[in-house]
Amino acid sequence: MTQGLGRFEYYLIQLDELILQSSKTDNPALYLYKNDARTKAFMLEGLSKLYAGLHNEKRFAYAKEYFKSLEDALGDIDHYDAFAQEFLTDPEMLTTIRMYMEQKRDEKMLELNILLKKKRWINSDRSRTKRIRKKIKKADWMEPEKEADAINNFYKKAIKDIKEFYEKTGNEFTDIELQVHELRRKLRWLSIYPQALQGKIQFVDNGVIDEATTKYLTDNIVNSPYNIMPAIGNNKAIIEFEKKYFLALSYVIYELGKLKDDGLKVMATAEAIAATQFVDHETALQRAYPLNKITKEGVKEIMAKAKDLSAPFFEEDNLGKMIKGLKSE
Repeated sequence: MTQGLGRFEYYLIQLDELILQSSKTDNPALYLYKNDARTKAFMLEGLSKLYAGLHNEKRFAYAKEYFKSLEDALGDIDHYDAFAQEFLTDPEMLTTIRMYMEQKRDEKMLELNILLKKKRWINSDRSRTKRIRKKIKKADWMEPEKEADAINNFYKKAIKDIKEFYEKTGNEFTDIELQVHELRRKLRWLSIYPQALQGKIQFVDNGVIDEATTKYLTDNIVNSPYNIMPAIGNNKAIIEFEKKYFLALSYVIYELGKLKDDGLKVMATAEAIAATQFVDHETALQRAYPLNKITKEGVKEIMAKAKDLSAPFFEEDNLGKMIKGLKSE
């Protein structure tokens, strides 16, 4: 088995086990959600996205479509469940809003149960994972050195695309979902690929102090288990990342995530108000602000903070400095 195929198999085996166990329950979607199937789907989506950019685009795009639909469905459940749990402990949040979140969570769970059967993830002899395995097994897998060079180039292109996306936002962010959240999504993939690639990317430290990165190297970022690269294993050709710049990326992802969550909480509250009080979106927003102890100007402040965080990060070219290059044994 090639190394590339082995990376897929590593997560497919884990996903298969969760799917098997979920099929024995009355609510497979709940089982998958509670047992973190989303992470497995996310890693497989990431691998498919990356390899579609390297070779055999159609084969991996096929796999990506299915893994993304599974991950999105689990993400929708998490979105409403997180707010349902948070609002449960907020005495000032209206009961109707909390109940709306619970109802939407349950609806999304039902939708996932339908998807699992319709797309043959469960209860099928020709299961979805078997079909995906058959599809990607026939890919033109690269030798380690050639693959490392291709991944290196893939990263450079992804970084270029992210910079262009950021530049289009101009001098300020004006939309939580389409700009702040989307920028974080794009940046997050850069930190997901190394985990999914299982040792193909490794840290190095050139020993040179870059004062600009100091503000990013907080204890929670430096000591985060998510910022430990997988062991090199049997990878003979690797891509090296300068550690301090990867940690800077991790910091921005983390801080943008907090700001994004604050903004999406307001949007989710407005969605619930519009649905339960039968008012238009703008009226719902006006009623959502005080419930979240924020004003319309406060939402603008969230986006301003996101811009203040992003601007120096890109001006310092942390992403451009992050990739050191290739190394082969």
